[in-house]
Amino acid sequence: MSIAVLSWVLDRLRAGERVAIASVIEAQGSVPGKPGARLAISASGSRFGTVGGAGLELRVGQALEDMLRSEDVSQRKRGGSVEVFLLHKDGKGKEVTALDSLCGGRVTVSMEVINPMPHVLIAGGGHVGSSIAKVCDNLNWSYSVFDVREDFCNLERFPNAVGLICCSVEELLRTENEESLRRFSDILLLSHDWGVDEDLLIGLLGISRDIERPRIGAIGSKKKWSEFEKSALENGIDKRVVEAVRCPIGLDIGADTPEEIAVAVCAEVLSLERTVNPT
Repeated sequence: MSIAVLSWVLDRLRAGERVAIASVIEAQGSVPGKPGARLAISASGSRFGTVGGAGLELRVGQALEDMLRSEDVSQRKRGGSVEVFLLHKDGKGKEVTALDSLCGGRVTVSMEVINPMPHVLIAGGGHVGSSIAKVCDNLNWSYSVFDVREDFCNLERFPNAVGLICCSVEELLRTENEESLRRFSDILLLSHDWGVDEDLLIGLLGISRDIERPRIGAIGSKKKWSEFEKSALENGIDKRVVEAVRCPIGLDIGADTPEEIAVAVCAEVLSLERTVNPT
């Protein structure tokens, strides 16, 4: 069961979901859940595994859901929690969480939230895209690459890419939907051709109305973004969705070279992942 639960957790993380997981780490007496029993809940509400059922399962499940709902940045720094449950109604008032049960056993459960690592779609395999890939390699982030040009989207240029997507914008958009796009934490529009970036932006915003994942950013000037914004609104994209796009991308660190821009862009992604407001 433990392997099955952990495999399920990894699948949900790859899909871009946060997951809360509880593990029984100690058990005494007559208890339904033995050490190693695990329950996992994803941010979308799906569940897998068990810590023993009945009142224990209910309380642990509620705690995991509360942890997933929490937006408290300090929770990430504190980590998870360990709670002791006494399966006896007479345990109230003691330094344990008492359950309305007569089993009499004691169960210690650890609970934590696991956040998916960034998975960046680098839409444009040119100099900046190549530099961003190298920073992602150093950070152990996943990334995929999209480019309409095969010379800029291949294993020789991006040996560590999770995925290589070499096709037209239209073909890419036909293969994606709102759920599949959530595997990406960020989509970075870095094409050599502003028309490719614009078509991709409008297509992506037409598929996904979720402004939280994937986050979309575009390289370029404020004038370029003004034209993109106008075009998106003319194509019926909601203003709220358009305004969530970041352009120009990257923290303002005075970056000039592709390598410096890559550092600025990945630093911004990290600040958003950690819910640190960039200034």
